[in-house]
Amino acid sequence: MTKPKKVRKAPKTQARDCPAKNLVIVESPAKAKTINKFLGKDFLVEASMGHVRDLPKSRMGVDLEHDFAPEYIIIRKASKNVKHLKKMAEGASAVYVASDPDREGEAISWHLAHIFHEADSEKKVHRVEFHEITKDAVLKAFQHPRAIDVHLVDAQQARRILDRVVGYQLSPLLWKNVGRGLSAGRVQSVALRFVVDREREIRKFVPLEYWTLDARLSVAEGPEAEKIFLSRLVRINKEKPELKSGEETERIKQELGQLPFRITAIEKTEKRRRPQAPYTTSKLQQEAYSRIGFSAANTMRIAQRLYEGVELGEEGSVGLITYMRTDSVNIATSAQKEAAEYIRGQFGKEYFPEEPPVYKSRKGAQEAHEAIRPTSVLRTPDSVRNFLEPDVLKLYELIWRKFLASQMVPAIDEHIVISIQAGEPYGFRTTGKRNIFPGFTAAFGEIRTEVDKDNSKESEEEAPEVEELPDLKEGQILKLHEIVGEQHFTKPPPRFNDASLIRTLEEQGIGRPSTYAPTISTILDRNYAERKGGALMPTELGETVIDILVQHFPKILETEFTALMEEELDEIEEGKLPWVKVLKDFYGPFGELLEKAKTEMKSVKPEPIPTEYKCDLCGKQLMIKFGRFGKFLACSGFPDCKYTRSLPTGFFCPEPGCGGELVKRRGKGRRSFYGCSNYPKCTHVENALPKKEGEAGASGDGNSASDAP
Repeated sequence: MTKPKKVRKAPKTQARDCPAKNLVIVESPAKAKTINKFLGKDFLVEASMGHVRDLPKSRMGVDLEHDFAPEYIIIRKASKNVKHLKKMAEGASAVYVASDPDREGEAISWHLAHIFHEADSEKKVHRVEFHEITKDAVLKAFQHPRAIDVHLVDAQQARRILDRVVGYQLSPLLWKNVGRGLSAGRVQSVALRFVVDREREIRKFVPLEYWTLDARLSVAEGPEAEKIFLSRLVRINKEKPELKSGEETERIKQELGQLPFRITAIEKTEKRRRPQAPYTTSKLQQEAYSRIGFSAANTMRIAQRLYEGVELGEEGSVGLITYMRTDSVNIATSAQKEAAEYIRGQFGKEYFPEEPPVYKSRKGAQEAHEAIRPTSVLRTPDSVRNFLEPDVLKLYELIWRKFLASQMVPAIDEHIVISIQAGEPYGFRTTGKRNIFPGFTAAFGEIRTEVDKDNSKESEEEAPEVEELPDLKEGQILKLHEIVGEQHFTKPPPRFNDASLIRTLEEQGIGRPSTYAPTISTILDRNYAERKGGALMPTELGETVIDILVQHFPKILETEFTALMEEELDEIEEGKLPWVKVLKDFYGPFGELLEKAKTEMKSVKPEPIPTEYKCDLCGKQLMIKFGRFGKFLACSGFPDCKYTRSLPTGFFCPEPGCGGELVKRRGKGRRSFYGCSNYPKCTHVENALPKKEGEAGASGDGNSASDAP
C-alpha cells in the first residue's frame, strides 16, 4: 500500500492572502506584538524590520547630472520580508503603515507604498501616527489616518542623498591618501573636529599656580563656639586677591594671624529653583550619562524598548514611554491632568502649581511632538520593578521622575552670605544654603548639571558653601582657629564625553535628535576616537583625517555651514524649500573643492617601520604598519606571508606559567584594554598597563612602549 504523500505547508512568505481585512505594518516585532493586542481580529500587524529600500552600498546610487535622482533598491536582508508583506497586502482591503512619527518613519511608509503600488497602482496605503503605544493612543490614531507627508519624506531623502554624496566622494580620497576602510561624513566630521580641537587645547594648556586662603572660625564664646566654619579670603583692599606663590601666601597668613575677625554683614535671601522641562532626546542622553553612566547609544537602545512595549504580567505588553526621538518639551493635556492628580495625592496640593507649567521648546523643534514622558504616571518605578531589567528600570525611573518633577512647584532655598573683615584690608566670605521647601526635588532630587569646567579659577576661588552654620550676628567678634593656605593649578578644559559633546552639537545646531547617538558611535567605530575613562579622546588617525579634511574642505567642517544645512533640511520638511535646490546649492561649491582635492591632496600614509622582531611563520623581519585600528606588526614578506600580531608593550602576562605579553585590544564601545597575547588560552585583561619604575602613572595609551621595539 502506497503511503500518502505528506502535504508540505507553504512557508509564511508564500501566504496568498491576508487572514485579516486590514494589514498594519510597523518597524519592529516588539512594536507589532504590543499593537496587535489593541486592534482586534480584523487587523494583522506585521513588522518591516526597519527600512526596506535604500541606496545601493556598492555605488553612490545618485544621478548627479539629473537633479540628484536616487536609485533605490530593496535592501538584500529585507527582500524575503518584502515579498511576504506584498503577499499580505494583496489580500488586504486596507493597508496602514504605523512607522515611527519622524522623518525616517515617514520615509519607511513612502517606500512601502511605492513597493505596494508597483504590484497594484490602486492599492490604498494609509499613514497612522501615534507618539505612545497605549491602547487609547493607538485606537485614536487609527480613527484618523492621514496621507503620507511628502515634505517629511523629501527632508529625509535630502539628508540621505546629501550624506551619500559627501561620504561616497570624500571616502575614496581618504582611502587613497590616508588608509583603507576610512569614511568621512557631513555631521560626524564636524563632531570629530570638536573632539580633536579640544584635545589640542588640552595639549597647549600651561597650568598656572595660584593659592587660596581659608580661615577656620567660630564664635568667641557660648554653646555655639564648638561649631567651626570656613571663610575664604575674597578681598584685599577691596580688590580680588591674586595669590601666585607660596611665599606671598605665607606672608599674608602670618599677618592675618595677628588680626581680629568681625562679622560686618549677614544677608539672607530666598531663591526659587524652578524644575527643568521634561526630557528631549538630547537632554535624556546627557542626564543618562551624567546620572547613571549610560552612553548615548545605550540610552537610545533602552529607550526604544521602553517605547515599543514591555511585558507587565497580566496587563500584557505596553509601551512605558512616549516616542524617544524628539526636540519638543510639549506635554499632552491628559498627561498633565494625570500628573496633577498623582502629585496632589502623593505629595499634597502645595506641591502642584495653580497653573500647569509651560515650557518653551528650542527654535526649530517639532511642536506637534511631545517630550519624553511615561505613558502613565500611575505606572510608578516601584510598580514595574519586577518586570524590568536593572538598566531598563534605571532609565525608566529617570524619565518618570523627571516628568513628575517638571509638573511640580519650584523648590525654595534660603541663601546666606556672611561678610567678615580681618583688620582693614582683608575681606572674607562664607556662604550657606538651606532648603525651606523641597518642591520638585521631592520627586527628582537635586539637579546636578553636567557642566564643563574651563581653566578659570572661579570655582575654587568662590567662598566655600557651609551646610550648617552657627547662630551668627552682625558685629560679632569671631575666634580664629587656623589659617589654611592651599596651592592650586589652573586646569585645562575637559575632554568631551557623551553628555558634553551632545550638548555642544545641540547648541551649535549640528545634527538632530536621531543623529546624536549614531554620530558618537561612528567616530568610535571608525577608530577616529576612543574612550579613556568616560571621555572621548581622538586617535592619531582621527587627527590625521581632520587635518586633511580641514585643509581641502574647510567649508564642510565649518560649524556655521553645517548648522545652516540642518536649518535648510528643516525648511524642506516645512515645505518652504524644494529639496533639489538645496542639494544643487550645496554641490556646486563642494564639487569644485572635490575636483581640486583629487589633484592636490597629498598622501599622508606612513611608511612601514622595520623592527628587530621576526615572523613566527616565515622568519622574515616584522614591520610596524598602520591600519584602521592603529599600529600593528606585519610580516615584510606580505603578500606572500600575511602574518600579523599586536604591538608588544614590554609587559608580560602576570598569570603564573603563561609567558604571554600584554597587548592592546579594543572591546565593546571601542574601549581600549590590555589582554594576553595567548588569548583564548589565557583570558587575563588589564584596564591600563602597570607602572614602570620611576613613572608617575601607567602608560594609558600603550604607545610609549610599543612604538620603539
